[in-house]
Amino acid sequence: MNTAVRILSLVVLSLLLAACAQPTRETPPEAEPTDPGPTTTEPVEVDRVDPADFADSRNLDNPDSLLSQREIYFEFDRSNVQPQYLPIIRAHAEYLKANPSGRVLLEGHADERGSREYNLGLGERRGNSVLDLMRAEGVSGNQVEVVSYGEERPVCRQTSEACWERNRRVEIVYTAR
Repeated sequence: MNTAVRILSLVVLSLLLAACAQPTRETPPEAEPTDPGPTTTEPVEVDRVDPADFADSRNLDNPDSLLSQREIYFEFDRSNVQPQYLPIIRAHAEYLKANPSGRVLLEGHADERGSREYNLGLGERRGNSVLDLMRAEGVSGNQVEVVSYGEERPVCRQTSEACWERNRRVEIVYTAR
């Protein structure tokens, strides 16, 4: 009898489950998208940065702007700024004038030729040359500081003219934007 009760319980349970099951519905096929034709929407204006707007701090990281260029290179044993770097210095000067809270460190560097003391002096003269041009453009003296690293922080360590050219530089480093 025990077996009969079990079989009967299974049959009743199966009937209950079958009765609770939801009927399957056929889903209609998706309609194919129709081409609505050309739509006229106004172009969305993205917040674009004008690379020539040197007062905008976003241009400091904009590769299309002169503000993203922060290295001024020098000829061997010289501290005078070459004419091709004047627009870069003017752009940074304009930024500093428009942003009085901006602060810059001008790091002067030299190549490995010459004594340590001479290269420290040369790096400082190079930094001061850039500083003088910035001041001539109206930058406040308390926004700019000059430091010389001489030959101590080269970007290239090979012994070649191409490498030495890369080490003869002033780096414009923003300490406050």
